Amino acid sequence: MFTGIVRERARVASFEDGRLVVECTTKASIGDSVALDGVCLTVVDAQNGHLAFDVVPETLARTKPFGAEVNVEPALAAGDPMGGHVVQGHIDGRGRVRSVEPEDSGRRIWFDLLPELLRYCVEKGSIALDGVSLTVAGLDDAGLAVALVPHTLEQTTLGDRVAGDFVNVEVDILAKYVERLIR
Repeated sequence: MFTGIVRERARVASFEDGRLVVECTTKASIGDSVALDGVCLTVVDAQNGHLAFDVVPETLARTKPFGAEVNVEPALAAGDPMGGHVVQGHIDGRGRVRSVEPEDSGRRIWFDLLPELLRYCVEKGSIALDGVSLTVAGLDDAGLAVALVPHTLEQTTLGDRVAGDFVNVEVDILAKYVERLIR
C-alpha cells in the first residue's frame, strides 16, 4: 500500500527485456514493493544505488511507457504517516494531458480520461496521477483538472508534463468498491 506521497525522482538507468533499472537513493531489499510512477513493482535486485524490477506484459498494457525519470515511493510501513490517500499501485489506465496553465505560483493541468475512469472521479475527491496523490479541482465531460503547488511541480515528474503527454491513472479504490456494492 502507498499514500501517493512521492519520496524522490529517479533516473531510469535501463529498460531491456522487461527488466527496469532505476538509479535512486530509496533503500529497498529484494522482494520489497516500490511504486514507480504509481506502478507497484517488486524489487528483484538492489545494489550500488540501483533498484531493478521485472515488468510484465500486463503492466505494460495498462501503463504509459516509463520515461527518463520516474516518481518513486516505497511501500507504506506500519506507523508511517498517511499524508496522501490510499493508493494501491494498481494502475487503472492512462490519461492524457489536455492543457497546462500557470495559476499563481503553481499550475492547473487538465487531463482527458476515458469514461470508464472518469465515472469514479468527483470534485474534491482523490486521484493518483503518475503515483502522486492529488485532489480533483475540476471536472468536465472529458476529464479532470488538478491544481499543482510549487513543491509538487519541483519534486515530481508532473512539473515536466506538457499537452499530449500520458500519465498513469489510479482512481480512488473506495469509489470502485461503492460502485460494486450498489450494483
